[in-house]
Amino acid sequence: MSNVVESVTVEIGAPAEFVWDVLIDYPRYPEWNPYTVKVDTTLRVGEAIDLTLPNRDGSAGTFVNREYIRVVDPPRHLRYDTGDELPGIFAFRDQWIEPLGPARCGYRTTDTFSGKYADVVIEQTGQWVKAGFDAVARALKARAEELWVAEAR
Repeated sequence: MSNVVESVTVEIGAPAEFVWDVLIDYPRYPEWNPYTVKVDTTLRVGEAIDLTLPNRDGSAGTFVNREYIRVVDPPRHLRYDTGDELPGIFAFRDQWIEPLGPARCGYRTTDTFSGKYADVVIEQTGQWVKAGFDAVARALKARAEELWVAEAR
């Protein structure tokens, strides 16, 4: 069983720098992000990032997942991980923006799990995480392209 969950890769019709700005505009996440509906962070390496996600079972409500910022490399790479929050499980998420030209880039995200309970977590939540990551990739594409077109007018 793979311990990596990876989103689809989307090509976005906007510059990498612009997409980065949309990606880290956390106050606007409720307007477009279907999987991470709220984020609280300073985006400083070593500090917390609190991710508010919808309940995995589809019921009403949300829960907060606390992770820690590890890499902020605009406009290409953002990484955060669970630190010591979850005994027996360690996960790190990477979000990648790859410039493909002056007004094009690619986006994908991965979550890599390790530790005693990694296989169990992948078995129980892997499909949900994958679906959420795919939804974010597609929603980021739509949001960034919409804003880029509006700004270009």
